[in-house]
Amino acid sequence: MVSLPPSIPGFPADDVVPVPGELLDAPIVAPPPPPPPPPVLAPVGWLLNAAGAGVQGRLFRDVLPWVPGMRTAVASGVATGNPSALSRLPYASRSGWHLLGQQQADGTWPAGWLSVPNGTTLTGVGTIPAYRRLLELGWDAESPALQSTRRALYRLLAEDLDPTVLAELRPPDDDEELVLHGRRQLREAAAAALAHAGYEADPRLRGAARRLVDRVHAFLRSPLAAKPWIRQGNQHVLHPDAAPPSFHLLAMLAHMPSFCSEQGEFMDRLFIWLTQPWPRQSAVQVIGDSVSDQPELALGDFLATRTALDSDIVSALAWLEIVARLGFVSRHEGWGRLLDRMLGDRDRHGVWTPPRSVVMPVHVPVWAWPAAPLFDAAWEDAQRGWSVDVTFRLVLTAQLAGRELLLG
Repeated sequence: MVSLPPSIPGFPADDVVPVPGELLDAPIVAPPPPPPPPPVLAPVGWLLNAAGAGVQGRLFRDVLPWVPGMRTAVASGVATGNPSALSRLPYASRSGWHLLGQQQADGTWPAGWLSVPNGTTLTGVGTIPAYRRLLELGWDAESPALQSTRRALYRLLAEDLDPTVLAELRPPDDDEELVLHGRRQLREAAAAALAHAGYEADPRLRGAARRLVDRVHAFLRSPLAAKPWIRQGNQHVLHPDAAPPSFHLLAMLAHMPSFCSEQGEFMDRLFIWLTQPWPRQSAVQVIGDSVSDQPELALGDFLATRTALDSDIVSALAWLEIVARLGFVSRHEGWGRLLDRMLGDRDRHGVWTPPRSVVMPVHVPVWAWPAAPLFDAAWEDAQRGWSVDVTFRLVLTAQLAGRELLLG
């Protein structure tokens, strides 16, 4: 005989319901897991024939070694017949050398820290996007050019508040609150770049990552996270103490899997934050006596609909890659569905071609610009370059999301 709790309607606490003895002893059987998604066709042959050096190098480094049976072949150079040629492949990219030609003697680029150009030109790019772009092209982080930039990035991780370090982010009047905010923004962007370069184990990066995460975690645990908006004048703005995660912080975490595995509670809270609806208010925040635009803040689900994907495919693919690296795609039905939708837009050979609904953006945000199409715009056909790059990105994201790849 089993007494039902008083919280169940219709059964007072003193009611007793007979339960057969065999039900009490029956084991609890968990529902069967959902079937795994079907394998994703990876058109490796077509990519190797159609892609430029940047995509070819990334294919051998980031995709093929994780396909069963291919790791040994790639490591031994069987796939190319020349292991040394494989390591030199990324340096055949003309856009990479074009970027390198703009680098100054101290390892920085003259356009500042976080500037990005419009369109497909590379003129006017800042140091951090340029550094990450070379990494996206497959350049070795230990190459001399990137080593000189690395020293500048490690300085940005430090806690010094010298306003001259801010470059294009320096406020005209050196307002203390704006200087603090700008240094934090550069610290996050530099941490993302160094994590992207593979320096996760460096104690300087891990220490900076811990401080950045602790600040955001304190916000996500506070009541302010539920209502971060206040009214000022005729608009709603973020509270001065609000500390949502930035896209730079997400990019840093995406390339620090071991660090993320140590932050279980924070990662769960971060997932909840990133899956909430994106607010209708503009991303502006009270900083000191100013109200400043904060386009670098991730205020919720950046990719909630197919319309959002079609309106900026570069940022959408960058977002899907980040959340795939964080392990969130398999936990979020919407992102998995959008990935499946884009995979379904490919032809029977696995090649993506731009649908009419897709808009190729003129301006790409700073956090997504390094992952913009890797083809050499001045020397390659643009439509073919887009097909190559998006096809590669989809294969890479599917692999990061745990999908099985079927080579084609």
